[in-house]
Amino acid sequence: MFYLSKIEHKFALPPHLLARPIREAIQSELERLFLDKVIQKLGLCISVYDITSIEGGSIFPGAGAPTYQVVFNLIMFRPFPGEIISAKVMSLDADGVRLSLGFFEDIYIPTHHMPYPSYYISKNNTRKWTWEYGEETDEFNIEISNEVIRFQVLSVSYPTIPVEQAKESKPFAPMVVNGSLYHEGLGPVSWWQ
Repeated sequence: MFYLSKIEHKFALPPHLLARPIREAIQSELERLFLDKVIQKLGLCISVYDITSIEGGSIFPGAGAPTYQVVFNLIMFRPFPGEIISAKVMSLDADGVRLSLGFFEDIYIPTHHMPYPSYYISKNNTRKWTWEYGEETDEFNIEISNEVIRFQVLSVSYPTIPVEQAKESKPFAPMVVNGSLYHEGLGPVSWWQ
């Protein structure tokens, strides 16, 4: 789920950071550049782990800031297919369930990956997914709450950035995790206690 990724990056250090120690100033600029950003095929940057080398510091003609070549490690969030993760329900509708890890909210469980047989209910300001289990038709519900849900990661995708986006469409997500609740032990933790 979490990985260290070694990155090499060349950038100009803004002059307002030059009063600080160089390592601290570079770390601050790396955090501004990379934290909470998705890097294609690497995942979501959680933190700058360490800086392994700093080279340069030259000021090029016409530039008002020193340029550094920095090699550093980032802590990245990138779940792998088959991994079991715990999350909370953020929203649900007839298309499925959207989950949140607190720091990442683009996790979707589509209807065809819900436990079978399941159905969506929306009435009297109550929305929920219900799974009918067994011959006695025991019903288990998934609702928006603080309850922990376990899901299995099916895929991680990095959609291309749209040129134009309709105003009614949901915001663009640079990394999307698709999951499943279809196997035993998955779904709200209370189902399996």
